[in-house]
Amino acid sequence: MIIQAKLLKENKENEKKLKAIDPSNRILLISHCLRSSGTCTAKMTKAGLMCRDDCPDRCTVGRLRLLAERLGYKGVCIAPGGSMALKFIKKNKPEGIVAIACMKELEEGVCAVREFVEIGSREGSPVIVTVPLLKDGCVDTEVDEEEAKRIISL
Repeated sequence: MIIQAKLLKENKENEKKLKAIDPSNRILLISHCLRSSGTCTAKMTKAGLMCRDDCPDRCTVGRLRLLAERLGYKGVCIAPGGSMALKFIKKNKPEGIVAIACMKELEEGVCAVREFVEIGSREGSPVIVTVPLLKDGCVDTEVDEEEAKRIISL
């Protein structure tokens, strides 16, 4: 609970910092559990869930991905877990990260990013703004889509 409170406090401070970072230097991380398990036609690959551009059921994941792409984000990763998201961060070396996941994954992810920055993987820590899920459970989860769009659009 202490980590959660700290994370939410840092979020407000980091929103201002994220606003100053060009979208071309940001990435969006989305937990794959936001997809609709009953209708999603995306395929899981080594790079994460790959949404189809011709998806007949444009879900929250697809709408958020398209927004980030339209804004010029450096990349979007729809990950099944933290290790894939961390690999994506290391590969893309963003200045800013918007992460959408359950609080447990967000806490672990923020700690992991700080840890690899501290051991010299990169100079400077990326600004991280998190959007916690409203409903978690690893399948058919929910997020405040308007809040997620607001953060992505900063």
